Amino acid sequence: MRSDTNTDMRGRTSFVLIGCERSGQYRCRKKDFVRRDSGSRKCGCPFKLRGKPVARGQGWMVKLMCGSHNHELAKSLVAHPYVGRFTKNGKTIIADMIKSMVKPKNIMLMLKEHNANSCTTIKQIYNARSAYCSSIRESDTEMQHRMKLLERD
Repeated sequence: MRSDTNTDMRGRTSFVLIGCERSGQYRCRKKDFVRRDSGSRKCGCPFKLRGKPVARGQGWMVKLMCGSHNHELAKSLVAHPYVGRFTKNGKTIIADMIKSMVKPKNIMLMLKEHNANSCTTIKQIYNARSAYCSSIRESDTEMQHRMKLLERD
């Protein structure tokens, strides 16, 4: 979103650009990394909407900048990052189960029992487990963390 309050330039109106999540190109995080087996959702989709507030605060005006997609729309939302994300309650349940050494497969089965419409995949559970374990050890490497645990116990 751009507005004159953010840029300190008078005369510029606020607006919001909304684009397809598949717009743009894949950006590699590492300079020397060569993609072989991995895939990317990014395909340079041109779809864009532009919204700006109507005068006197009576709503928004939406303008279609480009209405075409250069890819097929998803038939299901399984493995979609937005749908598969965890709620705060779900994160605490997963953290408790990880503390109890429950296998990720069993965590996924338990989540499916609570919510039959859940689109969570096993990869998202492994990612949540990895994030939880790294939050416990903070900035230490895994070996430093294990050495601290050995010294403590």
